[in-house]
Amino acid sequence: MTQDTVRPSGPVAPAAPTAGWSLVLPLKPLALAKTRLAPFAGEHRPDLALCFALDTVDAALATPGVARVLVVTRDTTAARRLAALGAVVVGDEPGGGLNHALAHGAAAALALAPRAPLAALSADLPALRPAELARVLAAVPPAGRAFLADAPGLGTTLLACAPGSPLSPAFGDGSRARHASGGARELRLDGVESVRRDVDTGADLGEALALGVGPHTRALSARLGYAPGAPAERG
Repeated sequence: MTQDTVRPSGPVAPAAPTAGWSLVLPLKPLALAKTRLAPFAGEHRPDLALCFALDTVDAALATPGVARVLVVTRDTTAARRLAALGAVVVGDEPGGGLNHALAHGAAAALALAPRAPLAALSADLPALRPAELARVLAAVPPAGRAFLADAPGLGTTLLACAPGSPLSPAFGDGSRARHASGGARELRLDGVESVRRDVDTGADLGEALALGVGPHTRALSARLGYAPGAPAERG
């Protein structure tokens, strides 16, 4: 028996949204970004933060089904570089932290494409692969909200909502539990490590390098002598 020989007995749920996605990425001013990388990267910390964002946006724009990528930032250097890649920069970032910025970016995305599915994505995924991100987006249910946990299993790297559902971001420490308790469905997928591997520490960067990072992070890492499996601290 195959799926072609089975007739559904009731209404068929609509397919999950797989095209026309709007992605919203938050980015702190580079001087303030990735402070936990300071013991590892020293003065190169802002440069690494920018490279992470450039590689994340590059991969997101190359993902099948993604129509637009919006970056919420008030950093002028990052804004210029990311706009050159094709991102829509939302520069009038409100105060109030990460989730206010994401809500602001979501409103901007809805103004551009009111019927498009929407997702918030971490801007520090330098190993992001378009095919893996496409798999995650395709797994989002046709209604409501869904999220993907980060590699340690405590945070969130992606929060998505179908058209007509509010994004309601609750990022920050422990966001996996908050998003779950807030009614979002957790996406449990194998083979999407690049979408889960955000980078906050030197050890995280070593894991991202082992997965294979994008060209911006790869070039800077090579120039600084970082290699896959690099130690969390420079000796």
